Amino acid sequence: MRKLLNTVYITNEQAYLSLENDNLICRIDDQIRLRMPFANIEAIVCFNYPGCSPALMGKCVEEQVALSFISPQGRFLARVSGETRGNVFLRVAQIDKFRDNELTLAQNTVAAKLYNCLSVLRRSKHDIPALREDTELAAAAEYLKGGVDAVYEANSLEKVLGIEGNCAKQYFKVFGKLFTGSAPFEFRSKRPPLDPVNAALSFVYTLYINECAAALETVGLDSYIGFYHQLRSGRSSLACDLVEELRCLAERFVITLFNLGVLAPSDFETQPSGAVWLNEEGRKKLLSKWQEKKRTEIYHPHLKQKIQFGLLPYVQSNLLAKYVRGELDEYPCFINR
Repeated sequence: MRKLLNTVYITNEQAYLSLENDNLICRIDDQIRLRMPFANIEAIVCFNYPGCSPALMGKCVEEQVALSFISPQGRFLARVSGETRGNVFLRVAQIDKFRDNELTLAQNTVAAKLYNCLSVLRRSKHDIPALREDTELAAAAEYLKGGVDAVYEANSLEKVLGIEGNCAKQYFKVFGKLFTGSAPFEFRSKRPPLDPVNAALSFVYTLYINECAAALETVGLDSYIGFYHQLRSGRSSLACDLVEELRCLAERFVITLFNLGVLAPSDFETQPSGAVWLNEEGRKKLLSKWQEKKRTEIYHPHLKQKIQFGLLPYVQSNLLAKYVRGELDEYPCFINR
């Protein structure tokens, strides 16, 4: 089993990273603010503008440490990767497998996503007594259940996509009810996010897609060749596919941050355009809690054992690779029970 090491998040926008004697060095205003042995690092996520030294980038490529650049607002910018070293035959098998089984894979992925959305609603009903008799929440849950059945009756990706979209509307229609504090949420807004909840959701989704992309590349799969999301230059379509079944975990995480008061209105800033972004303090709070979350344990129904939350993208990537190689008859999507 892969060992979960540290993910280093560089939130100061003026930080510059370099390599010195196998140590990661972070400088701000020419002063060393962080020194960490490179052997202890799993991944580096940068929200800074000055960037990194070529030596550090080369070391990341050599040691297969994921190095990603994300804008301070949470938009993915770039990922450093070196020469493709994965098994070329695995990538050829990936293309063939996805072409032959794209509808089945999409059906299973969307069904898992909808089931996991149901688990979010059930968990909130358990935690918030006022929701136990809420008719709108009950109606949304029934709609999602029907969506799971409808997905398997669909005979094309377009129909699966339509079912998913309709279910998402019903889910996010009641999503605001899952917050116990003053966290206004009316609808899902992406580009740009228009309220603090949407800002936090988009930020965590970006983190998760980035982690899934790194996990897929680690096991030798091409993160850009997916089976559900349309292929688009520069987009990790397979990572987007993998995140679909895991979105509920990101959503539950965001709900917890607001309901426990970890994130507050002061952690966000509103732009003249109306866009709402996490500010530097908000990013630090969220990333700190995300790193804590990654070290907690979660039960994996296929493995029938507990694993660290942060290893879930690697576990699912390994299972997907086994399916591509023909070692599994079906790819087991993650179901959050």
